[in-house]
Amino acid sequence: MLLAEVVATSRRVAETSRRLEKAGLLAALLQRLDPDEVETAVAFLSGSTRQGRLGVGYASLRDAAAPPAADASLEIREVDRRLSELAAAAGPGSERQKRDLLHALLARATQPEQEFLAGLLLGEIRQGALEGLMLEAVAKASGAAADQVRRAVMLAGDIAGVARALAESGPAGLARFQIELFRPVQPMLAQTADDVDAALDGLGEAALEFKFDGARVQVHRAAGEVRVFSRSLNDVTRAVPELVETVQALPGRDLILDGEALSLTPEGRPQPFQVTARRFGRKLDLDRMRQELPLTTFWFDLLYLDGQSLMDEAHARRFAALEELAPPAALVPYMVTADHGRAAEFLRQALEAGHEGIMAKAPGASYAAGSRGQSWVKIKKAHTLDLVILAAEWGHGRRRGWLSNLHLGARDTEKGGFAMLGKTFKGLTDEMLAWQTARLLESEIARDAYTVYVEPKLLVEIAFSELQISHRYPSGLALRFARVKRFRPDKPPAEADTLQTVRRLAGLAAGHIE
Repeated sequence: MLLAEVVATSRRVAETSRRLEKAGLLAALLQRLDPDEVETAVAFLSGSTRQGRLGVGYASLRDAAAPPAADASLEIREVDRRLSELAAAAGPGSERQKRDLLHALLARATQPEQEFLAGLLLGEIRQGALEGLMLEAVAKASGAAADQVRRAVMLAGDIAGVARALAESGPAGLARFQIELFRPVQPMLAQTADDVDAALDGLGEAALEFKFDGARVQVHRAAGEVRVFSRSLNDVTRAVPELVETVQALPGRDLILDGEALSLTPEGRPQPFQVTARRFGRKLDLDRMRQELPLTTFWFDLLYLDGQSLMDEAHARRFAALEELAPPAALVPYMVTADHGRAAEFLRQALEAGHEGIMAKAPGASYAAGSRGQSWVKIKKAHTLDLVILAAEWGHGRRRGWLSNLHLGARDTEKGGFAMLGKTFKGLTDEMLAWQTARLLESEIARDAYTVYVEPKLLVEIAFSELQISHRYPSGLALRFARVKRFRPDKPPAEADTLQTVRRLAGLAAGHIE
């Protein structure tokens, strides 16, 4: 298939606001593809490439610019091969090699194809709902049940591979996607509740746990080997030897644990997230860091034990198995109740101990990898949102020379892109200002006299008092008394809170913001 057909479909998807029509357009394209084209096309239409990030930025595209071709001739397979060559370029002269490869590719592309490729390489394909929408389209094109496709994607961590399996084998192809040791699954996520009463009203009896402000870890053990994966599924085993030793000492043979690692003060109180995050840096003096910032891990879920997946078991069953495996001190503080007063007291205890709040989980719920469903709910002391930094303004006075005032955006799953919700410079220490200035300048895409505009890829957790109607921003909403709580480099932009979630928190329907 020609790339032009993918580009035309992407454009038509972007032009309609109706979700069913979007999914239908994508499904129709998928049904016309050869099986060996499906993986590449699904990745493209989901806003990524099979090769992952290729290190191509705005400057690279500018230097490799070429006049557009008059006629469409690029095939999907050829584009995929050229991107693999880009990804493989390394060593002396690699920058020139990448530029030449990119120039040759763009010279074969028409104007619409050049624009699509630029958006693809920069991570800026904007056609609405990306992977969620693509999941629906893959299910529709293959005849497989959407929930089964979703589960396979969460276990595989990749929708493109699942789409190819369906194209080759139909719904039966999903059988190959099972939980496997040393292949991390996407972590189950939680919705936010305003308070304990709202959480229990929705769940009834709930399993309550302390919510830590640490680093989410997923640990796999088989045949004595232990590997530790971060929230974003990166292998961080080398950075956390004490976790490896702890898990090696547990009974049983093969297992997959879900938990939270954090650094505690000598008094047993949690250190700020940024302190814990130092243990996961790229360059570590491990012996020194282990002495200065020892990690304590609290387990809250067990996904696999001695050859058996527990993901479809009820939460109560999984936690009971975890209690038999791990010592009490290594388990998250936990209780089961439907009583609002007892739950409120449990929240008070968590906050007094210095933690973020509590989690409320449905005892009968299975582990929905990668899903942010209604069976896990988090209750915090203050309202917080994970937002993307869109730009930053240069500071004044004592902050001169640092990027200070942050422009904050929520992910818009209907229109694509990010919707701005306001700005803040509050909550930033000198250390945070220096860090964010260096990090944001690496992602700069444009600037004017006062503002540096950046690629929307760095998340920041924002605490705020309330949301208000605003005519200043296209989103129609603005944060009041917003302050930076912490940076979230461990989260990808796809996990930023959505504009639709923000509207729900504000008590507004999407169509009722004037």
